[in-house]
Amino acid sequence: MALDRSVSRRRLLQFAGGAVAASTLAACGGGGGSSSSGGTLKVVGVGDQEAGLRKLLDAYKTAHSGFDFNLSFAPADQVQTALRTQLGGGNAPDMHVVYPGNGSAMSMAQLAKAGLLADLSGQSWTQKIPSGFKGAFQSDGKTYIYSPGSSMLGAIYNKKAFATAGVQPPTTWSELLEICDKLKKKGIVPIALGAQTPWVTQLIDYALVPGTVYAKTPDFDDKMAAGTASFADSGWADAMTKYLDLRKRGFFNDNPNGTTYEQATSMVATGKAAMAVQVSAVLSAFRAAATSPDDLSMFPFPSTDVVADNWIPAGVVVGIAVSAKSQKLDQAKSFLDYCGQQENLNTWAEAVSCVPLYGDAKVDSALTSFLPALKANKAVPFMDQRWPNAEVQPTHFAVVQELLGGKTSVQDALKKMDTAYKKGA
Repeated sequence: MALDRSVSRRRLLQFAGGAVAASTLAACGGGGGSSSSGGTLKVVGVGDQEAGLRKLLDAYKTAHSGFDFNLSFAPADQVQTALRTQLGGGNAPDMHVVYPGNGSAMSMAQLAKAGLLADLSGQSWTQKIPSGFKGAFQSDGKTYIYSPGSSMLGAIYNKKAFATAGVQPPTTWSELLEICDKLKKKGIVPIALGAQTPWVTQLIDYALVPGTVYAKTPDFDDKMAAGTASFADSGWADAMTKYLDLRKRGFFNDNPNGTTYEQATSMVATGKAAMAVQVSAVLSAFRAAATSPDDLSMFPFPSTDVVADNWIPAGVVVGIAVSAKSQKLDQAKSFLDYCGQQENLNTWAEAVSCVPLYGDAKVDSALTSFLPALKANKAVPFMDQRWPNAEVQPTHFAVVQELLGGKTSVQDALKKMDTAYKKGA
């Protein structure tokens, strides 16, 4: 899923460009230890990882005499270019940022297929990866990336707006339509949609597809890869039809294609709109724009009238991996094994405001309604993390804008996505 830099997901997410010399990576960000020591582990990450990664590196250094590290950071666009060049040239850092799943030059699947990542499958924490998330961590059954947890995707809502209309968060699609109607009659925009900002266009589909597709066909991504399934002949059609139905019923703000993410954020924060479908990573931005942060919370966005089928999307946050060509392979793997211990995983997850990958830990109260689905393995990674190339996602952005503008049909939109998908890796 692509988001802008403020929400820290991959590419543009990733919720990301310009070529720079590979040598500039070492100059980005601050070091965490001596760069001259022969025992120093070289680590390159992105800024969004700093709070958790630096904390655990410092803790590991304290507990392990003789261990030292040099930690630097690079903007996401430079990671996609300069760091990828280093990896291909055999002069990569010992550990480095990697994005979950597939779909970018620095994604787990792309790097694993190129033989550039060390296999982490022997570490005990890899056995605790929820089954629905394995596609974000594994290639050909082997684990190549560590990530502390996941960002939820659902509806960020204004409690005061809901109270004005006398409604509560829905648990079914029909209930969602009913509360949207009540909100609209009170003069409140039910759902703020800033579709002028491209990455926002995908979010409602991503919220609906876990229920319309994966609850019925958990191995849908495998079927797509095998050529036995398609977007057009799947529950994606149901999801897009429902997305379009929300527009037809007048449940969005006027001219979503002319509304930005920032404008939609302001609408919900001020109560002009009741909710927006978003990732939990931006909850802090919504709260910052509100009169009172307590006015805002989240709930899973329902896609069906069968409560048990309302699975959720939970995007694995940006992770770290070990270079297959590292001269300090054992040392690097030992650090990631340390990160996988429950207490340390919780520390990293809390630092980057995500739900820990496994185990019980305190999370933001706004996310508690998502936890039952996570524990029941009714959560799937953001859809693009299993797509075979970087062309499906921009096609998705474009066709949603066309749908909202009345310029295409659901079937034609999905056929365009199928065409982009078939271009392969």
